[in-house]
Amino acid sequence: MDNKMKLLKMTTTGLLIAIGVVISPLLRVEGMCPMAHLINITAAVLMGPWYALLIATIIGIIRMTTMGIPPLALTGAVFGAFLSGMLYRLSHGKLIAAFLGEVIGTGIIGAIVSYPVMYYLVGRSGLTWFFYIPSFIAGTLIGGSLAFVFLRSLAHNGQLSSMQEALGTHTYPVSSDLLSNCVGIMAFGFIAYLVSVVLLKMLLKITAPWAKVVPFALLGIFLIMALGYFAKERLATK
Repeated sequence: MDNKMKLLKMTTTGLLIAIGVVISPLLRVEGMCPMAHLINITAAVLMGPWYALLIATIIGIIRMTTMGIPPLALTGAVFGAFLSGMLYRLSHGKLIAAFLGEVIGTGIIGAIVSYPVMYYLVGRSGLTWFFYIPSFIAGTLIGGSLAFVFLRSLAHNGQLSSMQEALGTHTYPVSSDLLSNCVGIMAFGFIAYLVSVVLLKMLLKITAPWAKVVPFALLGIFLIMALGYFAKERLATK
């Protein structure tokens, strides 16, 4: 590895850490930090599993020491970051694998590990082994959807492979299979859900009953679109 590539890796690592720390408070509640998963998957795809693990660990430590975040900052990030990078490589560059790695690593493994950490080390009562799974999975779906759409757009215009090559990371051909397309449509649904929640509840502070229905309606529309697209393409190939 030449000095230019080493410098670029160090710079990119520092930049992802800085961005991760800055945007982590956005939409955060205890047990759910969507922006952390955006950074995890982006780092995993751009730099591989070990760098993603390093970035997630440093961000978690900074958040714990400077923002007073509990150890969930680590348990809710490190497993997903590493598994996202591993599944991305094992699948030979499928972004859906990176997305699923984050969901499984954080939403299930990280959530389960969080129970003994929070119960025995922090002294948080009223928890169970599966207490954090719903909120962790919700966070990974939102943040992972943002990362999926962002990285897929980079992949289709050729910038993703160029960035990976410059960083010395494995590059893969762009995949446009049916399942990835369906996940892309559903990802836009989660983004629409997120945008509507931010707009209606956080910015406009609308508390009317219909404001609670709109985000789920938008999510449902995109899910139906994804299912319809899947059915149409499957029928067309028969």
